[in-house]
Amino acid sequence: MADNIISSLGAGSGIDIKSLVTQLTAVERAPQEQRLDTRKEKLEAQISGYGQLRSAFDTFKGSLTALSNGDLFNARSATVPNSDVITANAVEPGAQTGSYKIEVLEVASAQSLAMSAQPDNKAALSKSGDLTIRFGDWTYDGGTGAPSNFTLNDDRDALTISIEASDSLTSIADKINASDAGVQAAVVKVDDQYQLMLTAPSGQSSAMEITASAGSVGLDDFVFDATTQNANETQQGQDAQLKVNGLEVRRETNEIDDVIEGFAFTLNKKGTAGESLNFSITADKTAPDQAIRDFVEAYNSFQKTTAELVGYTRDEDDNLVRGGLAGDSTARTMINRMREQIGGILPGAQGGFTALTNVGIRTERDGSLTINETDFKNAFDNNFNLLEGLFASKMSSTNSAVEVNAGTFASRATAGTYDVEITQDPTRGQIAGNALTHDFSAPLDASDPAADYSFKINVDGTNSSLIQLTGTYANADELRADLQARINGDSSLKAAGVALDVSYDTGTNQFSFVSREYGSISNVSFTAASTQMAEMGIDTALTGTQGLDVKGTINGVEGFGAGNVLLPAVDSPAYGLNLTIGEGATAQGAFQISFSRGVAGELSNMIENFMSSTGSIKTRESSIQKQLDSIKEERSTLDRRMEGFQARLMSQFMAMENIVNSLNDTGSQLEGINDRLPFTASN
Repeated sequence: MADNIISSLGAGSGIDIKSLVTQLTAVERAPQEQRLDTRKEKLEAQISGYGQLRSAFDTFKGSLTALSNGDLFNARSATVPNSDVITANAVEPGAQTGSYKIEVLEVASAQSLAMSAQPDNKAALSKSGDLTIRFGDWTYDGGTGAPSNFTLNDDRDALTISIEASDSLTSIADKINASDAGVQAAVVKVDDQYQLMLTAPSGQSSAMEITASAGSVGLDDFVFDATTQNANETQQGQDAQLKVNGLEVRRETNEIDDVIEGFAFTLNKKGTAGESLNFSITADKTAPDQAIRDFVEAYNSFQKTTAELVGYTRDEDDNLVRGGLAGDSTARTMINRMREQIGGILPGAQGGFTALTNVGIRTERDGSLTINETDFKNAFDNNFNLLEGLFASKMSSTNSAVEVNAGTFASRATAGTYDVEITQDPTRGQIAGNALTHDFSAPLDASDPAADYSFKINVDGTNSSLIQLTGTYANADELRADLQARINGDSSLKAAGVALDVSYDTGTNQFSFVSREYGSISNVSFTAASTQMAEMGIDTALTGTQGLDVKGTINGVEGFGAGNVLLPAVDSPAYGLNLTIGEGATAQGAFQISFSRGVAGELSNMIENFMSSTGSIKTRESSIQKQLDSIKEERSTLDRRMEGFQARLMSQFMAMENIVNSLNDTGSQLEGINDRLPFTASN
């Protein structure tokens, strides 16, 4: 047979099974892969959109930096004369405005002492013992001009330097400079000799008195006191004297920053008699004006960018373009919260301006901001002092002994007004001496080498070194001043940053030693005292009183007191603020504190929360990334499923091919069967 039945049916091995299976698999895969591609494209668009949103938030936040700083609204400008008598250095925010006439009567100078000359600045001097430098005011003999009486300045700590036999002029200078007590030491070469030059801090009350410890060797060469002036005074200390609007004032230094509040200047030389220099300080409103306008412009740019991100726009061909975050509820919620804050009442507003509309800043129907120039100008001209409270943070207290400050976690504090009651004032640790046994009908002389007026004291847990008194004291107040200067000048106490105040009660004839630190860590005790210290009422049996930490409540909740600082309870609405409490706060009874971040602070804080590691943006980005990761897993699953589908098809087609091949073989066997059958007639 030329054509058998199998061939006529079109069967056989002519089918391209591999190509057919590949095409069928692709058809099966296509809709599912398209679904994954569509989801991936949408999620990647959201990731990109959140990147743009983050950038928009960050840019807008940058415009808030200047507005959130209260100094912006306290900016000052100064008009200064062209003169070499005074140099204007700085006008700080909040400087006292006004016009001033300044006349320089004298410039400040620093006392300088020169020690005896030595042939070598680095050779050992073979001198030993302690040198004590005290600071105060010298009076001079009207006839000879020699120093005659020294009045101690107890605001400056005494300085004691230990000299060893191996020390040279240079090493002594290094020790003095390393003490950082304000004394400048230098070795000066004069002809072929070297002299140690000591320069005190400037000012009449910062001059030096130098004494040597009992039993010292060779240190008399350095002594400069009321009876012995072996050191040569090359320059006396003098205060600066000037007149400000006719009022005469004195200062220890020529660098003056506390005569006119916020205005720092330098006195260069004494002016000519009757010469006055005119200065004027005025409020600078230019910077705040521009900062507010920049804020409005920045917000409008932010609003336009975010509106496109969460909405729809048209391209150049007028085709509708979907924003990367269109339909994203998280993004829209953040943007709406910003808009509500912009147009709403300032949380914690403390009177005055409470909303942007008060200064002429309006929100339009499209969400943008505009400035009503009439209202804006009126705010600047008539209520400029209220602008700071609207834009920048503000904290206040109705108790004059309480100061409110922003702490490390101020971003967590809720703006508003809080009821506060101080139930225990903070106190400082102290110890009172016994009554003095020396009556000062004659001076108390501690300079006698045979005398021993020494002691050790513990202040706030730090032990002092041995403190030795070496002066002569005409009255109890001179002794009090020296005790305070020497204690606070002790190297161990200074290194620990602790100090105390010494007072004298004329009624009880007692000294009191009061730590400068508040709270339970504050205490004072004497750990050693020589027998002669009893003349001053000091011995180791004295018992001190430990300081107390402040106690109080905020909105009825007990706070945490540490020294003179009261902290709100953790996670309470006021948590993040801290209150510095002065003595006498309890006497004023219950009171209120108020806290406001200002518009700029609230917006900045909101953005920081949005953009933090646990904020809405990061949370949403993490969620989107998880979905993208799940698409990778789904794609891997699809790949495996399609591999199985393809394998099944191939197996089925191979089975079909085997059947077809079997039929083909059978067909070949039937070929010409009719011719071989018996009794078959032939044509």
